[in-house]
Amino acid sequence: MKFFIKQATIIDPSSSFHLQTTDLRISNGTIAEMGASLPPSADEEFIEFPELMVSPSWVDTLADYAEPGEEHRETLCSGTEAAIAGGFGHVFLVPNTTPVIDQKTQVSYIVNASKQLPIHLYPIGAISQGAEGKTLAEMYDMHQAGAVAFSDGIYPVQSPGLFSKALQYVKAFNGVVVQIPITKSLAQYGLMHEGVVSTQMGLPGIPAIAEDLIVARDLELLAYTESRLHIAGISTATSVERIRAAKKAGLQVTCSVAPYHLYYIDADLQGYNTSLKVNPPLRTAADRTALQEALLDGTIDCISSHHFPQHWDAKTCEFEYAAWGMAIQELTFQTVLTAMPNMNAEQLVQIFSLNPRKIFGLADTHIQVGQKADLTLFSFAGTTQINSSTQKSKAVNNPLLNIELKGTVLPNLRSSNTHIWKTK
Repeated sequence: MKFFIKQATIIDPSSSFHLQTTDLRISNGTIAEMGASLPPSADEEFIEFPELMVSPSWVDTLADYAEPGEEHRETLCSGTEAAIAGGFGHVFLVPNTTPVIDQKTQVSYIVNASKQLPIHLYPIGAISQGAEGKTLAEMYDMHQAGAVAFSDGIYPVQSPGLFSKALQYVKAFNGVVVQIPITKSLAQYGLMHEGVVSTQMGLPGIPAIAEDLIVARDLELLAYTESRLHIAGISTATSVERIRAAKKAGLQVTCSVAPYHLYYIDADLQGYNTSLKVNPPLRTAADRTALQEALLDGTIDCISSHHFPQHWDAKTCEFEYAAWGMAIQELTFQTVLTAMPNMNAEQLVQIFSLNPRKIFGLADTHIQVGQKADLTLFSFAGTTQINSSTQKSKAVNNPLLNIELKGTVLPNLRSSNTHIWKTK
């Protein structure tokens, strides 16, 4: 397949074309030519869009595609389509499948399936057998088979002894341990953030300290083991401050935020919308402001979609019984841009592409002639709006359906009043 990309601004600090507007010719997956005024060819697909930008393809460091075992929620194929629509060329998958990804055979299943798909899927291996938090899994074997990192995913490790062993174990191969910050004993009966809104709604709350305690504990264990830790989906201002201090102290800690924690707050739950039931939960406006500021100042390293698709039955029920999770992977960029319109393109590419590549040791890609065309095309111009029939995911738990958001990802355009999309 051949493509001709007209007048795109390159966002890639490693490229000699960084911040320059140029034409690109792509042939057989390789950047064949770059220049200010290249002539298009009749056999090329012609791409032109207002304020078009091109960056190294984006990385989603935490998503759930439910395969194997729960293909009624999502599959590797449908998840891949959602990722492409969202601009992601690389996606890390949580180990909470059926069976759990806790052995090299399960890792190999994802690795081999990825070879047949148009993006790269990376399995996250479980820290413990069955993600039960009791006994270490075969982490070295999974690393050798292709696991990109290690986490118990939606069942964060509660035992400090086991978590300490995991941190020590991955040092043998410079691995990364990933933890979603939830203290289960404080959160197990909660349905949303504990505060004024939960009291008004009559719902049991999940206190901010349920996150803050495990972040503090894990940072202490990190200092003790001198290992590498990534905290995924932080949601409180206190977590931000603890991680900022840990970085200043020289600890090898990184973190991510989910797009919905930048966009929504706990008050948005007053309509009992089950699609907004997530864990860690939506917090206060003050917490959201702290997260946004931390993303801009570099304390938060990257965005993780925390794409957790759910079937109709799991969300169309009373709020108390609804499953956790939100599925907005294909709108991650637009959600962040709408929530944070002051973010510039260089900052956005840093958090969507360059930082996660560095943290998890993915191969570098450069926008230069002769390099592989591992690219994301996007624009701050135009708008995007999808509905249940146009979204790519199989999930029903996307609260942003039928809502117009800022920005566009190409070539999977949705609705935009300003775009030009030509094929010659």
